Amino acid sequence: MRLGISSYTYVWGVGVPGFPRPQRPLTAIDLLDKAVELGVTVVQIADNLPLHELTPLQLKELAEAARNRGITLEAGTSGIQPVHLLRYRDIAAHLESPLLRVVLDTETSHPTADEAAVALEAVLPRFADGNITIAIENHDRFPATTLATLMDRFESPHLGICLDTANSLGCGEDLATVLRVLGPWVVNLHVKDFCARRLPHKKGFLVEGCPAGSGLLHISRLLDELRGLARDPNVILELWPPPENSVEASVSKEDAWARESIAYLRQLIPT
Repeated sequence: MRLGISSYTYVWGVGVPGFPRPQRPLTAIDLLDKAVELGVTVVQIADNLPLHELTPLQLKELAEAARNRGITLEAGTSGIQPVHLLRYRDIAAHLESPLLRVVLDTETSHPTADEAAVALEAVLPRFADGNITIAIENHDRFPATTLATLMDRFESPHLGICLDTANSLGCGEDLATVLRVLGPWVVNLHVKDFCARRLPHKKGFLVEGCPAGSGLLHISRLLDELRGLARDPNVILELWPPPENSVEASVSKEDAWARESIAYLRQLIPT
């Protein structure tokens, strides 16, 4: 296991659609510098900082900058149209990314499990040829058993699960359930801690993000269970920081949360 950060560690710094953007949004190169500052060696760049919008020269510069800093890049995207996935397969190869983290849904597309299977069948041979693994993220719509059926359908070493520790709350599943069902296929881990507090009217709970180690997530137990399985996933910090009164304050908060979270996780993942 290696510890890393993501473009979803710094959501406010990158920019959140529908909210004011920072004067200077973070770039992919900026994320590499954040990783160096925090002392981590993996950076995952996902769909909130789309890699396909970079020019070939910018991609080359990003790959070189990562190599010069001793950082492994991981590519990420959303959507499963074969043409799109193959484009990202080439981007991942260019960046020497061992995997492509994929969220099945986009804002305009919500494929069925069968549609996802058809798309994966069309592209998996190309990913296998490049020794790149597609890591499907549990992203709150499909229960774990549906994703497990998708994994079983292919039984490919180049298809796995990117396990997010909070997303499946959206379909009513706790992490223990998701891990029990999907654990053998986990090739990437998003640590996203969260807390729950009862609303003032006492008729429900509000679930919000918090720094890793300060919420309800049993991170040490989770890592121990994953170490007992067949694969060795990198551990990527993601954050859900609620916004402050200004984007500058939101950016400052997530910076502090990132430092606190990495300091905690380093106790559990020393290298």
